[in-house]
Amino acid sequence: MTLASTGLSIHDLGVRYGRRDVLRELSAGPLPRGEITALLGPNGSGKSTLLRTLAGLAKPSAGTLTLDGAPLALGVASARSHSVVYLPQALPAGVRLQVLESVLVAARAGRDPALRSHTSAQVLAAAHDALERLDIGALANRSLDELSGGQRQLVGIAQALVREPQVLLLDEPLSALDLNHQYQVMAVLREVTRERGIATVVVLHDINAALRACDRAMLLHDGRIAHFGIPAEVVTPASLAEVFGVRARIEPCSRGFHQVLIDGLADRKGPASRQ
Repeated sequence: MTLASTGLSIHDLGVRYGRRDVLRELSAGPLPRGEITALLGPNGSGKSTLLRTLAGLAKPSAGTLTLDGAPLALGVASARSHSVVYLPQALPAGVRLQVLESVLVAARAGRDPALRSHTSAQVLAAAHDALERLDIGALANRSLDELSGGQRQLVGIAQALVREPQVLLLDEPLSALDLNHQYQVMAVLREVTRERGIATVVVLHDINAALRACDRAMLLHDGRIAHFGIPAEVVTPASLAEVFGVRARIEPCSRGFHQVLIDGLADRKGPASRQ
């Protein structure tokens, strides 16, 4: 199989909290290996729930998932822990491990159980490489509980990358980062995703980052997929009015990248027509 014909597929997925349907009849894919898919949508649209369900941390009420055409066990995190890696918005506070040590723990967790009892030169090199790629090698001997929120977020990304997943799920990885590290993280994700043939799914609030750095976009609205496809075809003035309730223009910058410019609030009297 080629990379273009493989990846993660979602089939009629539903998630219910009590009597409330949070996700309903979601179908999309494949989300190809070697590409980044952005999950977009307003607060409460179901982005984080979808990511947690893909990771096996939320139990679906309906539907199936497949990876490269084979079923991916739903609701069983341990069954997919070596192929699917999920990173929440922030690492837990109060962890006293050193940065390098925490990345080594993550590296061993993603490898064959026979290799977890010792730190091989290969694992150590992979841990250092992950830190250096994200420009945080100087933090290697710092304690996690001494770091800022943004620094902990970068360490979390290093922990995810060193596990060498087949599917990488990141929930708002840019939220606590400065402009320099936002750009650097997306560049590293693009590079690693392509190098290793990973199916990467990223929740983003920065729609311009999705337009600039992602291969596909999924726009959620009220627990359903409103639009899915190439970012430039998903993010349009009509879809932004429909889903976010804003009047917007999509214009190219001087380097040819598309960017969203907000002019005001959309008229909510009726649904906007889709483009």
